[in-house]
This record gives sequence, C-alpha cells and structure tokens, in this order.
Amino acid sequence: MRPFSLRPSQTKPQMTVCFAPAKLNLTLRVGPPQSDGRHPLDSLVCFTHRLGDRLSVKASVGLELEISGPFGEGLSAGPDNLVCRGAQILADAAGIPAQAHIRLIKNLPLASGIGGGSADAAAAMHALNEFWNLKLSQAQLLALGAQLGADVPACLMGQPVHMTGTGETLMRTGPLPPMGVVLVNPGVPCPTGPVYRTYDALGAGPALDVRPVPEVSSRESLLAYLRAMPNDLEQAAIGLVPEIADAMARLAASSNVRFVRMSGSGATCFALYDDEDAAQAGKNFVLEGLANRGFWVEADRI
Repeated sequence: MRPFSLRPSQTKPQMTVCFAPAKLNLTLRVGPPQSDGRHPLDSLVCFTHRLGDRLSVKASVGLELEISGPFGEGLSAGPDNLVCRGAQILADAAGIPAQAHIRLIKNLPLASGIGGGSADAAAAMHALNEFWNLKLSQAQLLALGAQLGADVPACLMGQPVHMTGTGETLMRTGPLPPMGVVLVNPGVPCPTGPVYRTYDALGAGPALDVRPVPEVSSRESLLAYLRAMPNDLEQAAIGLVPEIADAMARLAASSNVRFVRMSGSGATCFALYDDEDAAQAGKNFVLEGLANRGFWVEADRI
C-alpha cells in the first residue's frame, strides 16, 4: 500500500484503513534556535515501503483511541496522543464533533527518530478527512498538521520532500532511486527535546545556507548528496544514547553497504544498499552481531 493510501475495508464498509510508513531523514541540518526556541531545518525526507504503523477508523459516539501492536504498551491513548490531537484539530477546523473510534497498530519503536507519532497523526488526518467526508485539500491538511510539529506536514505528504523552515516548507524532490534499507533501533528511547537541548549546549552552528536539492534520481547522485550533507544531531544523540554508535558501527561492517546514518533525532539508524536482497543480508548480519540484545532490526526499501 502506498504511504497514506486509503481503502475501504472489504468486510466493514463503514471503516477506513490507512498505512503510516516510517519516515527517514536522509539528511538533517539544524540551525541555531530562533526567538521562539524552534530550530530552522534543512532535511531530505523519504519513507519506507512496508515498515510502518496501521490505523483504522470507524464510527463512534465520541473520540476513542485503541492502541495495540508490538510497541503499543505504555503509549498513552488519551487526548495528548498526536493521533487524538490531529483528529480534534481536524474536527474543530471542520466545525463538527470529533466522533470516531481509531485503532492504531503500533509497529514502530517509540521516540525513535522515524516519525512514528507524526506519521500516525498524519494517517489519522488522512483517514478522517475521508471518513468524515470533509474534502479538505492537501494544502488545508498541511496547514492544520503544522500545528502538531515539524514532521507532520512531511508525513502528510508521504513522499520524498525537501523540508525547510521549521518543517512547514516542503518541496517535492521527485522519485528517489529504489534502494534497500536496514533500520536498527537500540531499544532505548531518544526523545527529541533532550537531543535538541544537548545540540544547543554543544554550540549550534551558523545560520543555515539552504539550497535546493539537486537531481538525485540515480543511486550515485543520491549517495553523493548524502555524503555531502550531515545529520547535525548525531553527536548530541550519541552523547545521550551511546548505543546509537554501536548500531551504526554494526551496519557499517555489513557487506555491500552503501551508506550509514542516524535518522532524525535518533535513536534509529539506517543503512542503504543497492537492493532489497542486499538489505536482507545486512539485516541478518546485524542480528548475528546483536545476539541477546534488545535491538529492533528490520529490512525494507525506500
């Protein structure tokens, strides 16, 4: 299923189902904080093909969130959850009561730098826009999603984008070359706030000189661009979660690996390969070296 593609359930016509893929920050440059405390960003973002959370919506007399899945335990289903906040923002904008039962199957690790909560909120907004028959445009959804955080607009688009500003300015890059990818999360939460505070304490760099993403439709052009553009948050995140360095080292030691980096504010790291077969071999290599450790390791493609 395409990112955020919608389809009616075959067994329950009054249900809408949506896929929330993992978001990868292939690059991430971060400027010094603005007067409001937010940081300017410059990031090339893409999404996984199969790895992601699943969300469904059906009728209810109120707004309810049910959470299950491998990473559902301990996740709040209250009004503070980004899914509920996104649903409420959408209902308020449309002037309707927020009435829906939302079921979230949480397959992605929490606080992991791959946009799980933001992707879930975006999926909920797409699903409810259809379920409530609101007919809001993508531009309207993006404006509403920006209220929830820097990653939500990109997740609402669900395709490769160049993200600038504080996340609200998005430019489509066109398709990226298909590449295999292995994602590794060390099983340690890495909340965004502490990472940015550590980054600031280390001394944020100069103001960003943002330039358009060049043509990156081939593997070699994409890899050349990634090598020239850093993830500015890696050092800060590794200082808080040293296991990130272990994950990156193991990925870098795998056969046929083309590129290794941390995604977003961590702690998930990724490695790119020429194809899915090489990525699957990379996954197996990582798992062999992480015996009896609580790392999450998956293979997919971008």
